Amino acid sequence: MINIDVLRQLAMSFPDTTEEPHFDKISFRVKKKIFATFDEHTNRAVVKLSLKDQSVFCTFDKTVMYPVSGTWGGQGWTVIELEKVKRAMLMDALKTAYKNILVKKK
Repeated sequence: MINIDVLRQLAMSFPDTTEEPHFDKISFRVKKKIFATFDEHTNRAVVKLSLKDQSVFCTFDKTVMYPVSGTWGGQGWTVIELEKVKRAMLMDALKTAYKNILVKKK
């Protein structure tokens, strides 16, 4: 099972990443933009993916990764169930979200 310590280690491994509060969650940011959040009450992460990336990741197993409900999910925000996700898949999703933010900032 992935916990906040593992999530933090993976997210903070990317250059220039910061950890900051975001309402009642923890956020991981690059260039002041959020690429992932963590909710300790649900043990879920949420990452910002492109819609194409979201469809690819969510195709694997909809009980592990799925769009956030409502408008946010339609913008690429994707839930990751940390109790179910494999470390390698989590790292791939974090890396993809991180890179997407960097590309948009240029």
